[in-house]
Amino acid sequence: MLDIDEIRKRAQQARERAADSMREMAEKSEELAQKIEVSDAQQSPSVSAAEVEEQIAANTQRQVEILGQIFDSDTMAQMAVNEELLQKMVQDKAAGAAESAVETMMGDLFGEDMGILAAALETLDLEEADGGEEGAFDPETEERLYGTLEEAMARLAAMPEPEPVPYQKNDAKWERFGILLSGIVSTLNDHNLDGMDVEEHIPVMEQKIVSLVRRSWGIDGRSDLLDMIRYLSQEGYILRYQLYSEAPSPEELMDETMDEDDRASVSRAWRFAQRYKRRYAPGFMAGWDVGRAAMLARWGCYLGWLTESEAVGILWDLSQRAVEELHGWREFAQSYLFGGLMWKLLCGDCTAGSYLGYIADAAADLLTGKAEQGGGQWRDCPWPARRKIGFTV
Repeated sequence: MLDIDEIRKRAQQARERAADSMREMAEKSEELAQKIEVSDAQQSPSVSAAEVEEQIAANTQRQVEILGQIFDSDTMAQMAVNEELLQKMVQDKAAGAAESAVETMMGDLFGEDMGILAAALETLDLEEADGGEEGAFDPETEERLYGTLEEAMARLAAMPEPEPVPYQKNDAKWERFGILLSGIVSTLNDHNLDGMDVEEHIPVMEQKIVSLVRRSWGIDGRSDLLDMIRYLSQEGYILRYQLYSEAPSPEELMDETMDEDDRASVSRAWRFAQRYKRRYAPGFMAGWDVGRAAMLARWGCYLGWLTESEAVGILWDLSQRAVEELHGWREFAQSYLFGGLMWKLLCGDCTAGSYLGYIADAAADLLTGKAEQGGGQWRDCPWPARRKIGFTV
């Protein structure tokens, strides 16, 4: 595997070769254009159309050759594997759009920034976007979402789960357990759960993760990453839910800088906290905070922002927090659903019902899925039994 400096060097060389090739292609295209710009009396429509079609085919082939120069063989192979996904995405995005919009989108897909191409390859980047799609929220919508939440939580509660087992302090199972705390986000994004690396180390996948973390979390390096993990592990939605539960009115949580949409978001989240505060203590939010922090630790390790030993240490601390507050994988998944709905209410995202369905399906696969189909990881790694005095030795 090439190191990052070697990758940058090769990319720079490829860009220079591609630029030369693009100039040559532009010169040839200009020569052809001059040849076919003749008077109407001399021009045959059928011949002109054939020449244009031939030139389009030549340009397309040349672009494929240039892509082969820019990207290495691994990347080209990855692009081939994802061809069906890209084609479907383009078709979905282009539906009902004008021809000019389609051309703009295709230009973006194959533009100079590899991160844009990586973003096109993302599967279900649903869980970490910092804002939802604004929609018309009303009391009926909120009630419907509460019903969806409770149905999903009841569905998970009815699923089988092995009894918790004691873990020794230095048990290797802690590392496995810590990785599986990222299980819901990993399943939604089709990440690996067999080890610390979330994906194979090839350029297109590395750029995909960089794009996801930067766009969805605003994290642009080691310092930002550690700050966010620290926030999730020490404050997060546990603190936010507590504050909203204790506030006598939503106005207590607002300030003069908030616009109308912000105030509406605070009111929705306040109503959520008031509805559930007698059933769920703030610690119940631990799964939502810990699950996302665990995913960030794995992403950070994959990108080289954390060493593997640092990531293992972070996952150890997150594991202790999870075991302290929760009693099993089912409750962990219910916590993720619970926090996910509060987040969606704050975002003003009316599609929260679909999001809850995705979470529940991912958790069900982790609990009951077939191992040969990549499921059942939670079932095969029982929850650590809560210790009364110290660790089992």
